[in-house]
Amino acid sequence: MNSNPQRALFTIVTVSYNCCSLIEKTIKSVLQQDYHDTEYIIIDGESTDGTVEIIKKYAQHLAFWCSEPDGGIYQGMNKGISHAKGEWILFLNAGDVFAETNVLTKVLPFTKNKEQDIYLYTQR
Repeated sequence: MNSNPQRALFTIVTVSYNCCSLIEKTIKSVLQQDYHDTEYIIIDGESTDGTVEIIKKYAQHLAFWCSEPDGGIYQGMNKGISHAKGEWILFLNAGDVFAETNVLTKVLPFTKNKEQDIYLYTQR
């Protein structure tokens, strides 16, 4: 757990399967966040369409990634959780993007409320 009360480690998990045309947009969205106490995990279901090659381009920015057969999206999510070290876990599926580059910065103050375990951020 992060000892700095003003910071929190966010784990972002992306689950993908044959999303070659979408995955890079998602990866860039995560890497462009202005809050950097993050770890990024990509779980790929053994794609055959070029997705893995795109993930490899960004491997140095990833805390963990793998491409192997699995039982679908939920097993992929659970696999991502098993590798997560963050205090907060966000799922951003292949093709999804953050609404803004400062979403994590905006969400951070709400993570200090220990009465809530789930937050929903919407752009207004």
